[in-house]
Amino acid sequence: MVSLSIIIVSYNTKDTSRQCLTHLKKNLDKYPLSYEVVVVDNASTDGSVRMLQEMAAEWKNLTTVFSKKNLGFGKGNNLGLTKASGSYILFLNSDAIVDKIDFNDLINLFEIDKSLGALTVKVVLSNGEIDPASHRGFPSLWRSFSYFLGFEKIFYGTPVLNRLFGGYHLSHLNLKEVHEIEVPTGAFFLTRKNIVDKIGGFDKDYFAYGEDIEMSWQIKKLGYRIIYYPLWQVLHLKSVSGLKKKDRSVRNKTSFYFYDSMKIFYRKHYAKKYPGFINQMVELAIDFKSRTNK
Repeated sequence: MVSLSIIIVSYNTKDTSRQCLTHLKKNLDKYPLSYEVVVVDNASTDGSVRMLQEMAAEWKNLTTVFSKKNLGFGKGNNLGLTKASGSYILFLNSDAIVDKIDFNDLINLFEIDKSLGALTVKVVLSNGEIDPASHRGFPSLWRSFSYFLGFEKIFYGTPVLNRLFGGYHLSHLNLKEVHEIEVPTGAFFLTRKNIVDKIGGFDKDYFAYGEDIEMSWQIKKLGYRIIYYPLWQVLHLKSVSGLKKKDRSVRNKTSFYFYDSMKIFYRKHYAKKYPGFINQMVELAIDFKSRTNK
């Protein structure tokens, strides 16, 4: 059994996937450990298959899996899990660039602290700002309400009020310090293999988006902690195949999955806490937000 299995799902991101893998290999050569990389391609049509085959021929630690259809993010990762033998699993986006991360240090954190269930590093965007999806609380009704109405942004730098209104992105916490969070991003999600096995992988009800929130919920439900560890950093070239894609049909389909995941999570974990009319209002609000963002 290897120490670390890195699972990457690709879908029509040939150039970005190549960049991701090239940087990853250099990083792993610099900070050696026992590892394997498993790339699952979701039936790409942009030349990704040939590129991955060529890279796998030269990189003995790289295993490629080619799906005959687009399984989505969660199911694609679950397919990768069937090929993974590591004690620890890193779910890494194909648009994440790893340059300077010693995975031995991250794994050591898990070895020392048996209560640690998952972690993420500092995930930054191309503009140098932190990826907000990498530092979140669970999207409760109040937190979602505060975020979508702009209260989180208004009170971001105001002590006490940022704790009250900024719970979705935990804006009251210091991004320079190590601390506990509730939801890291699926772009860089490191966890224990035995926890993933116990949970059963990513929830199959989600196609794209929301899977990382659901897995975090299940990890916390088992009693484990999740931490934000900014001593290492990864670059996230976000939305190269998602909401900001130039192709309108791709954007619309991605937008549907994005907002549908909100409904799925709400129904699973919050709907039973509120009367029916509140749940109807929530779904209407999500539908409205979906239409206005097209």
